[in-house]
Amino acid sequence: MSVLLFGVSHRSAPVEVLERISVSEFDRPKLVGKLLNHRSISEAMLVSTCNRIEIYAVVDAFHPALEAVGEVLGEHSGMSINDLTKHAYVRYSEAAVEHLFTVAAGLDSMVVGEQQILGQIRNAYLSADADKAAGRTLHELAQQALRVGKRVHTETGIDRAGASVVSVALHRAKTLITAGDPDAARLRSAVVIGAGAMGGLATAHLAREGVGHLVVVNRTLANAEHLAGNVAANHGISVRGAGLDDLASVMADTDIVVVATGSVGAVVGVGEVHKALAARTSTQPLVICDLGLPRNVDPAAARLPGVHIVDIAGLRDDEATRAAENDALAARSIVAAELADYLTAQRQAEVTPTVAALRQRAAEVVESEILRLETRLPGLDDPQRDEVAKTVRRVVDKLLHAPTVRVKQLAATPNGDHYAEALRELFELKPGATGPVSAPETGLDDPSRTQR
Repeated sequence: MSVLLFGVSHRSAPVEVLERISVSEFDRPKLVGKLLNHRSISEAMLVSTCNRIEIYAVVDAFHPALEAVGEVLGEHSGMSINDLTKHAYVRYSEAAVEHLFTVAAGLDSMVVGEQQILGQIRNAYLSADADKAAGRTLHELAQQALRVGKRVHTETGIDRAGASVVSVALHRAKTLITAGDPDAARLRSAVVIGAGAMGGLATAHLAREGVGHLVVVNRTLANAEHLAGNVAANHGISVRGAGLDDLASVMADTDIVVVATGSVGAVVGVGEVHKALAARTSTQPLVICDLGLPRNVDPAAARLPGVHIVDIAGLRDDEATRAAENDALAARSIVAAELADYLTAQRQAEVTPTVAALRQRAAEVVESEILRLETRLPGLDDPQRDEVAKTVRRVVDKLLHAPTVRVKQLAATPNGDHYAEALRELFELKPGATGPVSAPETGLDDPSRTQR
């Protein structure tokens, strides 16, 4: 059995697709139930956020399971399989595990290092557990992912990474604006395009900087107005929401534009910037901070006179940005180490039934031969019989010790399952016919323990 991941996120799809494919808490059990109706899927967990939909399924065959997941999500979203797969990514086995650990660490988030994703993974697991959709594989995988996320946030400064990028970008932009006017230390107005996590960081930072007026622009006007209301309530400044149709007009009357959306591709094109410049009355340059990955602003806009674009690539030499990148690098090292430990444990666990079957076979042979000995030598007294039995068992145990220890060690290496397979073939073992080495867990750990 292996883990299959089918996902769609802000890195692979535009907002319109994410909205169509989004899964509510009410719908999640129904979709998971439909997945479990397919014979190739034995366990399933669905992670649903505003920026990603990811299904982790334990499967016994890749292609049938992939088709099943595509069918369920396609039916839910009303999208054809072809349209859906254009925006999806698929990971299998080790790659699926690595992706979940990376997500839990906050390395795949729109704002690098955000901790909200840990709670969302926990909720996905608890929902799967409540619906009897999470077995031993997903239990261990989810628990390990939560531990990885907790460790990354404890041992690195990844929490500050996203905020650092916003801070550095806005400082660079403010320097460009005030360079020709030392008295213009305070930003008069600003526009933030995007009402998600990065947009929230940008609005909060601008409010703390004392910007006079702020406009939040979003494709969904209600989301823009919601963020604007929160900022106004918390910081007491003038804030309003606007839709993308008003983009050119609000850019015409501002000092700085911050673009931080989850869209794939340009949100701000040359045409909108050109219109804004034509209607602009200020002599200050129009500074645009593009915080999108990939870029949200058409790079050609930088060639227009009076326009400066500050993007992620241009911030790499800043000390704070380098520190953020170092934190991300440290987080990735933790993910890699935890992935290696997880895979080693899983491979060793997979060979355990084979070792148990071998020892069971040996025990059966020993008992059979002792019975034969009693038949052939009925005159043996009990002490003699016991000593012979102990001797035979010691010989068998010593003969089996090296190969069973070694096969567990080899199981942790790439293609280590081949050694267990050879053992099964040589001794004609059927691991499924023997009992477990130890009693299976009857309860599941509380994921909240990983947060302590």
